[in-house]
Amino acid sequence: MEETLALQSERDFLKSVEENSQFLLTTFTQRHRRFDEFFRELIELSEKSMNQMFTKTYGRLFTQNSHVFQELFVELRRYYSGGSVSLSEVLSDFWSRLVERVFSLVNPQYQFSEDYLECVSKHAEQLQPFGDVPRKLRVQVSRAFIAARALSQGLATGRDIVNKATKLTADSECVRGLMRQWYCPLCRGMPSLRPCHSLCLNVMKGCLANQADLDTEWNNFIDSLYQVSEKLEGPFNIELAADSISVKVSEAIMHMQENSVSISTKVFQGCGSPRPAPGRSKRSPKESGGSRRPFRTYSPEEKPTTAAGTNLDRLVTELKERLRPMRGFWVSLPHTICNDEKMAADVTNEDRCWNGQTRGRYLPDVTGDGLVSQINNPEVEVDIARPDVRTRQLIMELRVVTNKLRHAQSGQDMDFMDSEEGSGSGGGDHGERYNDDWPGYGPYSPPYNKPPRNPPANPAKPPRVRERNGSKWNKNNGHGRVRSATSRLSFSLVPLLSLPLMVTVAPMWR
Repeated sequence: MEETLALQSERDFLKSVEENSQFLLTTFTQRHRRFDEFFRELIELSEKSMNQMFTKTYGRLFTQNSHVFQELFVELRRYYSGGSVSLSEVLSDFWSRLVERVFSLVNPQYQFSEDYLECVSKHAEQLQPFGDVPRKLRVQVSRAFIAARALSQGLATGRDIVNKATKLTADSECVRGLMRQWYCPLCRGMPSLRPCHSLCLNVMKGCLANQADLDTEWNNFIDSLYQVSEKLEGPFNIELAADSISVKVSEAIMHMQENSVSISTKVFQGCGSPRPAPGRSKRSPKESGGSRRPFRTYSPEEKPTTAAGTNLDRLVTELKERLRPMRGFWVSLPHTICNDEKMAADVTNEDRCWNGQTRGRYLPDVTGDGLVSQINNPEVEVDIARPDVRTRQLIMELRVVTNKLRHAQSGQDMDFMDSEEGSGSGGGDHGERYNDDWPGYGPYSPPYNKPPRNPPANPAKPPRVRERNGSKWNKNNGHGRVRSATSRLSFSLVPLLSLPLMVTVAPMWR
């Protein structure tokens, strides 16, 4: 009989814990799924928007070279999905590839070897062919994607921690306390008598002592989730960042087109004079395929603003509403269970409840929260010298994810802070904000710190390889293995200004 009641007591207890924590599990599971669907579809829409815009404007001229842009979105997806990807490297590599192609297009009358174009991209930071756009896009995209990934990972971690923390096994002392409060009245002929509220609290605090120790780190975790979600709907808005990719790329190419003469002059001075393309003559602007359309910017109605049937503001608002009541969950769980009329008498029935011995008021004080406070628990004997290993592991998991979320609030990605000197994958430039990116923030303009051209090889992403022979940079003014600009890209950006004269000077960039 006693064994049967003990098993029933344990089942009742575990069922109550599971039922009262269900809203946590449901919230984290559903919110993670909704945000994940939204972020992934937002990236899809951003790529689709760019393809549609550029294909509509340039047709075959864009589609033949779309792989340059496709690679960018492949890497953005890989980063969001948790891949070991540096956003700073991804964007730097994209601009390097783009400057080589656009430079060939604004100078269709010349041939350029691989080494020559490598020289061009190597000195892109000095030339700034795209103006300030690469830096601004790097900050905007990096901060938004770092925050989005941190939030998605944080929600998934919250789900897993709740799953683990609620998979309890009640020890013998806990079961004994549960059985005494719930089934001793039955043995005394008072089956309808519920345990006093304070008695129930002491039993539950003893049984859930280790879970209560999660409280501090749990609250820090919930606060960090809340703050990152606020960043996402504010200065780190991923909708705005995703929409801006195609627009800012267009602006960058327009800038290089408009400044092609001065940029090309500097390149010829630094990398050497290229060889004229065979069978090609220098053309005047009027001869430069006037029927072609220049790059342009796009109006807001052409850009995607929502995904997965919702929008970011709605998702964040719903999440914040659900996060607020999660604070203090683990220390309040004993109260939640004992407030259930099936588990304990109402607090107002202090004189008409089971006090552990008979009907009457429960006199002992209610113990504090957490393992150490159970040293004087009158209902459950707890060994405070032996903390639960699994609970300590959960505390460490909470600390790790909270640290990631806190760094994401300042645009920093912990996975790349050491390798990029704390730049947070190119997004951790403290105080770096732009009026056209973040409304309400003043402009700051620190120098553009472009990462090294060839960083150490990342095992998750093979290094960029060129198929060429010879030295790394230009040799004898570009007379190495050559190919025409038209064979490299198969299209030209026109109307473009061709250089009136070919500057013949010794190369300065080695």
